[in-house]
Amino acid sequence: MRIKSTYFFRAGQSIATIRLVALIFSVLSLFFLSCKSNQKVEKSGKVPLLHDTITHTGAEDTGAYLPLLQHKKVALVANQTSLIRNANGKYTHLVDTLLAKKITIRKVFSPEHGFRGKADAGEKVVDNIDVKTGLPLISLYGSHKRPTPEQLKNIDLILFDLQDVGVRFYTYLSTLHYVMEAAAENHIPLIVLDRPNPNASYIDGPVLQEKYHSFIGMHPVPVVYGMSIGEYAQMINGERWLRNGQPCDLQVIKLQNYTHHSPYKLPVKPSPNLPNAQAVSLYPSLCFFEGTSVSCGRGTSMQFQIFGDPELPPSSYPFSFTPQPNESAKHPKHQGKVCYGKDLRKARVHAINLQWLLNAYASYPDKTRFFKPFFTKLAGTEALQNQIELGYSEEDIRKTWEPELQKFIKIRAKYLLYPE
Repeated sequence: MRIKSTYFFRAGQSIATIRLVALIFSVLSLFFLSCKSNQKVEKSGKVPLLHDTITHTGAEDTGAYLPLLQHKKVALVANQTSLIRNANGKYTHLVDTLLAKKITIRKVFSPEHGFRGKADAGEKVVDNIDVKTGLPLISLYGSHKRPTPEQLKNIDLILFDLQDVGVRFYTYLSTLHYVMEAAAENHIPLIVLDRPNPNASYIDGPVLQEKYHSFIGMHPVPVVYGMSIGEYAQMINGERWLRNGQPCDLQVIKLQNYTHHSPYKLPVKPSPNLPNAQAVSLYPSLCFFEGTSVSCGRGTSMQFQIFGDPELPPSSYPFSFTPQPNESAKHPKHQGKVCYGKDLRKARVHAINLQWLLNAYASYPDKTRFFKPFFTKLAGTEALQNQIELGYSEEDIRKTWEPELQKFIKIRAKYLLYPE
């Protein structure tokens, strides 16, 4: 028995040694193959990975889409967020990158806030010429919100690259919808360069009801829907939400090294009044105040990180600010008036915070002047205002959202491209 035991021990050692050598050989082989692969990628024009844990946008994966643009007349949907991070960590604009690669860009369509992202919320943006490149800039937030057949004449392909923030009433989603619709109706392929959703880690809020369909809410989704813009485009197509149910010829250039919980720092402001990551994080909670008398900090440098109103009691709301016209808000709510409210620059949220809204309503002296008609359009339902006026608790309100949220979660699952 002892001999057998020794024999098997030595045999086990030999097998283990062989396995270890094989493992080392495999790792070395993969390493050298990776080096060769990276060399091929660089030659094809694809940006090499800066680090294997860094999330790379669809725009940065140039090797995946540049061949599709060759010898094509391209229309681009872009703004100041359409950036590509280079191997040295610096950014160049997608337009400049494509022109340097000799891609034929015929025109650029821009969403709300314009190509440079400077226009105020709701401000109409007119067509223009880009000073740097001489390209025609066509506004999709002016006299029309959908590219016209004339504007798409002789266009072979549309390339879409906008940074969304993952909130239903952020209008880049509506621009996506109308661009997809125009692409479908004019039989033009659409490529969406995917970008991370900074609010992708949760799903929350009331689901939009069809009767409240508008440019700040076009689809039956909750306020926070937990999808990248590429995943969302697939859902628009798959659920037949485009006019006449006609899908467009869609291709999504996927993100690399991304999950719905991956942290991602936006390199530039996605719009004038979302100046930093904190504002983006609080936007789903505080934007409800846009439909009330209460200011969200427009006309200050703390937009969507504070809220206040001249009529909220200073005893309960000791923080104060005075909105004044600035580059991001030419005519801010309560301009020149002292507003009393809360400073939320250090607040952390992992869901929509309704308590700030409920408490402000409870503290407001004349409740008949608290809500504006715009509130129902933002909420996508009249139920939320009714519930607040009837004194529902946050917990009770959330229970009413649950059935529709569960339905949406099942729909959403069909279109996900990345792990949860």
